[in-house]
Amino acid sequence: NLDFKHHDYKEMRKLMKSVTEECPDITRIYTIGKSYTGLKLYVMEISDNPGKHELGEPEFRYVAGMHGNEALGRELVLNLMQYLCKEYKKGNQRVIRLVTETRIHLLPSMNPDGHEVAYKKVGGSELAGWAEGRYSYEGIDMNHNFPDLNNIMWDAQETAADPSKVAPETRAVISWMQDIPFVLSANLHGGELVVTYPFDCTRDWAPQENTPTADDAFFRWLATVYASTHLVLANPDRRICHYEDFQMHNNIINGGAWHTVPGSMNDFSYLHTNCLEVTVELSCDKFPHASELPVEWENNKESLLVYMEQVHRGIKGVIRDKSTKQGIENAVVKVEDHDHDIRSAADGDYWRLLNPGEYKVVVWAEGYFPSMRSCRVGLEPHPTICDFALTKTPIQRLKELRAKGEKIPRDLQLRLLKCN
Repeated sequence: NLDFKHHDYKEMRKLMKSVTEECPDITRIYTIGKSYTGLKLYVMEISDNPGKHELGEPEFRYVAGMHGNEALGRELVLNLMQYLCKEYKKGNQRVIRLVTETRIHLLPSMNPDGHEVAYKKVGGSELAGWAEGRYSYEGIDMNHNFPDLNNIMWDAQETAADPSKVAPETRAVISWMQDIPFVLSANLHGGELVVTYPFDCTRDWAPQENTPTADDAFFRWLATVYASTHLVLANPDRRICHYEDFQMHNNIINGGAWHTVPGSMNDFSYLHTNCLEVTVELSCDKFPHASELPVEWENNKESLLVYMEQVHRGIKGVIRDKSTKQGIENAVVKVEDHDHDIRSAADGDYWRLLNPGEYKVVVWAEGYFPSMRSCRVGLEPHPTICDFALTKTPIQRLKELRAKGEKIPRDLQLRLLKCN
């Protein structure tokens, strides 16, 4: 019942509209910006409460079409919209659980200008030029276009990138990342069969070098989840796409170990936000013939679903003010022996993806005493709840009372004397 064909921009918009008409209660279309030529970057939201962030509910995204000529990801994301809508209406319990417990965002075409070029050239055939439509209208490769935070972190250079060279599509995605507290994402590409994970950019500009993050073990888990459930990737008898045999790496590889990519979306997402993101190279063909799309959907369907479900691993909770019970925004969540901190969202809720194990977690926020507790992550595919209640420091209480012009209570006066 899915619409297996290549969709140009107008057809994509029409299909997305038809999904919202079929499932108005769980879908919403919104735009995050425009391409260089003015085409809107449409996102489909799928949730039981579309349009709002629910306290404690993780946010997930799929991004496709960064390279306009890699069309399979675009079509799979469009298929996924239709599938989730139809299966939700049928009463599929797995889909109902995903939709009610997760806020899902699907961006089928990050580079609509490039796709229009490729679509017109090939007309539904796989015989596209290898680079035709890959770049934005301005000739920018958006997979190298995000601020290069890696080399700032490694002190290899002082400036990230010339801001005048950042494509409007890239700017739109960066704003999107900043507006929504995404927890997990995948960036869908084509032309190879492998799942890569950060860091994509190597240290010291080495052309190839394993460059792990502090979350290397969990990234390897995420990549393995997709690769091991993909019907072609998991087939030991499959042909290799070009000249590299990724089966010797179990069809996953650190991005830098494959080839260095400065300014990648995955690295930016990891270093600038709380969101973990991998890249999935979906198929040897960048623009497979329309007749192959049903098979490609079957190859990827389980992977797309099971990967989304990983957003419910690790720990999550709400960080609140102990006296007012209000959520604390921007509190730092530090896991001992993990050199990568995250921050709480606007309502004080947070999500920390972790493999099973026992963890010491420390939380602190400006004007509050730190709080530490032990949190255990089990093997079950649902998160451990670890809430925190933080106590304001006497100095912070004094500042707030003075700002309101209120009298300083006796207990606070005594505490301030002790501090001095």
